[in-house]
Amino acid sequence: MVYKTKGTCSSEISFDIADGRVKNVRFTGGCNGNLKGIGALVENMPVDEAIQKLEGIRCGFKSTSCPDQLACALKEYKQEAS
Repeated sequence: MVYKTKGTCSSEISFDIADGRVKNVRFTGGCNGNLKGIGALVENMPVDEAIQKLEGIRCGFKSTSCPDQLACALKEYKQEAS
């Protein structure tokens, strides 16, 4: 899935879901090292667990963050899959 982010330095998140687990998270733009780290941490994590851990994280004074946008993307994926 490809998700266009809102309110973050990254512009896009792409990822796969296999057997209910997050795979191959890639961010376009943003803080390269940090976002690679987030991708590595959620690799093979169940979708619901990743949402729970990432949802609501803020970046500075912004109302969202790249991890929060990943949670939004995963929630959108779940809605489309059902």
